[in-house]
This record gives sequence, structure tokens and C-alpha cells, in this order.
Amino acid sequence: ISSCPFRPVYWLGNDTLRVSAALFLENRRRLCQGLKVKDGLVPKSVVLLQGGEQSQRYCTDTDVVFRQESFFHWAFGVTEADCFGAIDVDTGKSILFVPKLPESYATWMGEGQNTDSGSICREASFEGISGYVYVAVICINMIHLYFRLVKTDMELEVLRYTNRISSDAHKMVMKNVTPGKKEYEMESLFQHYCYSKGGMRHTSYTCICGTGNNSSVLHYGHAGAPNNKTIEDGDMCLFDMGGEYYCYSSDITCSFPANGKFTADQKAIYEAVLKSSRAVMAALKPGVKWTDMHRLADRVHLEELVKIGILHGNVEDMLKVHLGSVFMPHGLGHLLGIDVHDVGGYPEGVERVDEPGLRSLRMGRLVEERMVLTVEPGIYFIDHLLDKALADPAQSCFINNEVLARFRGFGGVRIEDDIAVTANGMELLTCVPRTVEEIEAFMADSGKTFSPAASAEKA
Repeated sequence: ISSCPFRPVYWLGNDTLRVSAALFLENRRRLCQGLKVKDGLVPKSVVLLQGGEQSQRYCTDTDVVFRQESFFHWAFGVTEADCFGAIDVDTGKSILFVPKLPESYATWMGEGQNTDSGSICREASFEGISGYVYVAVICINMIHLYFRLVKTDMELEVLRYTNRISSDAHKMVMKNVTPGKKEYEMESLFQHYCYSKGGMRHTSYTCICGTGNNSSVLHYGHAGAPNNKTIEDGDMCLFDMGGEYYCYSSDITCSFPANGKFTADQKAIYEAVLKSSRAVMAALKPGVKWTDMHRLADRVHLEELVKIGILHGNVEDMLKVHLGSVFMPHGLGHLLGIDVHDVGGYPEGVERVDEPGLRSLRMGRLVEERMVLTVEPGIYFIDHLLDKALADPAQSCFINNEVLARFRGFGGVRIEDDIAVTANGMELLTCVPRTVEEIEAFMADSGKTFSPAASAEKA
């Protein structure tokens, strides 16, 4: 690629982002540079990587829409299936091995043009590979635990794009939510916008479109609960959706009332979550512990729930009995990149904290510059967790059950933004209405646009 007279790009036309193949050339360069300083690397080493394979739906001849394996994509940016790629560590030169296709392929599937080269987390496998010595474990660990963790400028550009398109799609959905529509209609609108405006054929994960009590189901939208409820007047909506462009993800959650107007209780819970989100963002910078950020969110939630009247007593004592996990059982957020739950959160020597809430945290390491993370605090009213807490004297002594009863069936609120860690703080990638006032004004006026009032970068 370095001697190529033109600059190949991935581009789906119109206003979609042009992604230079130089992004993947730089990733391969970083990998080779890292391998060269590793102990145990033999001369003339070659990294051999296997791409994703095309699969079919069960026993039919219907193809599942292909999405490249993430490690392979990181190294080569190839969108086609069934490829292998090789990288000469000494020179950095790469070779892409494309499958030999029968002539009939061009009739049924098109000519099947390929672009660059490939990489994968499983070891490459083919007949005769046992005759070669290679450093698969070292290679994958290096990609897994560092190189995918820290984003290059070119990768950040793609992630900004995925966030911009997905933010715009969320705003379009907010304009179209009305009681009487189905949750899946909102999912469809989001997907349509991301694909038609942003060239995003894939979403980063199954869309979560929970309304009413469904908004307390953390991964709602799966086959057993397929976004099929009718949206009702008075419901809170929790829409967790993110588009994916060229395998780079976004992950955004917007919570708002279906009718565009917060009740007093909805406003109180929403503003409690927003306060914790902003407290975490204000504290984020290189060197902080991600586990401490989770604890900070828990503390803010408990303080606000005391003000609302759901809880009473000393917040320090509540933290000791892990009361925060009753209302936020998931982790504060996770790494984001080629995978929506990106790799590298627990390197060797970093152990998962075995405590409620924290054991679900997908990253335990210190925050570093150029990481991309989600910040997604939430407060949920989940019956079985509430009942369990009320049955536990260590936790029930803090709960005002009469006030809590008012929130049974409320559902939940999650506010999820994607951020990039800078040298002194963070850059907010997501751009959607966040305050109660912004949301109500935006939903009330079909012609109203939204742009942030101030710079999203914190000094």
C-alpha cells in the first residue's frame, strides 16, 4: 500500500465519511513496532490473521449479513468475508489472500472486489499451518490490550462520525415519538436514518427501545422482548441505540417522556441521573480509576434519592451495604471502538472488583488519554431487586417503602454519552438534548434544531 500511486478510501457516497486505508496501515505499523521490541520474537516473523467467515441462517441457503471480525478489521479494514492476511514484521509489508471463487459467483453475488488486508482474535487455521512457528498469542494480546485501547487520530475521526450520525438519528426519533406508536417503529426510524443518511448498514448492537416498565429491562429488545409494546401516554422512553460505520461503533442512550413533558417524578429521577453523568465527566481525566468513577455515580444517585424521599439516612452507610447497585445494577460504562464493548478493560494484573454493581463493570484499569468510553449512569426500579433489598435488613433500613411504592412500574432512566479522553479531560462525542428544558423545548417544536450551547471539550 505504501507504494500505491493513489489513496484508497472506504466511502459509501453522498455525505458519508471517507475513511483512508492509511488508518489501517498505521495500525499495522504500530503492531509491527510493538512486536519488534517484544522478547522472544524470532527474525523474519510473519503475523498471519484470519478474517471472518460468511455464515448462513441455520440450514437454509440465506446468508446472514456479513460483518467483519473485529481484530481483522482493525489491521486491514477489509469488508469481504473468508480472507487471510499476512504482515511481515521486519518490513511492515502486507499480503491479502482472497478466496478463490467459482465463475458462478459473479453471476449470483457480483465480481467480489477486495481492498486491503486482515486480522482476527482466533488463531489462523489452514492445512499445513503446523509447520510454521508464529507468535499468535503475543500478537493478539498486543492488539487486544493496548493498540485497540488507544485510538489514533484517524480512528477518532470515524468515531466522531458515528456519534454525529447516531445523535442525529436519536433526535429524529425524539421528534416522532407519540403515544399509540409501537416501540419497533422507533427502532425502524433510527435504523433508517443511520443507513440512509450515514451509510450505516449495521447497528452496533440490538436496539433497545424500552418504554414504561420496559425501560427497566437493561437489555430489552432481544428476541424474547422485541421492542413490540405500544407506547402509552405518560411512559418514559429509554432508547439505547447506536449506528456503526465501517465497523466503528457508537452507543447512545436517550431517556425522555413519550408525550414530551416530564412529570415531577420523571424530572426528579432524570435530573438525578444527569447530575451523576456530569459529575463523572467533570472528574474524568487520564490517571483516574474507572472503578472510582462508578462509585462516584453511585454516591450521587444515593444523595439524590435521599432528596426525593425514596431513601433516608447516611449515604456513607448506604455505600457500605452497596445500596447503589439496587438502583444501578450495571457498570458505569465501557470501552468503545470497533466493538461496542471494546477490548482491553482488564489487562494482566487488574482484577475485577467482586462487589454488587462493580462486578458488572467492563473496565477496571486506569483511564488513559485517547481511550474512548461510554458514560452511562442509570436509575431503575426493578421489582425483584427492590424486593430483595426490602427483605435485607442491612438495606431496607434506608428505604422509605411508602415513597418507593409510587415508583413501582416507573421503569428506568439511563443517560449514555460517548467520550474521548484528552490530555486534561475529555471530549464529548455525543450531541443530543440532555437537560429537561432542552428535551421539552426540542420535542415541543417540530422545526426546532439542537446544538450544544458551549464547547464540549473540558480544559
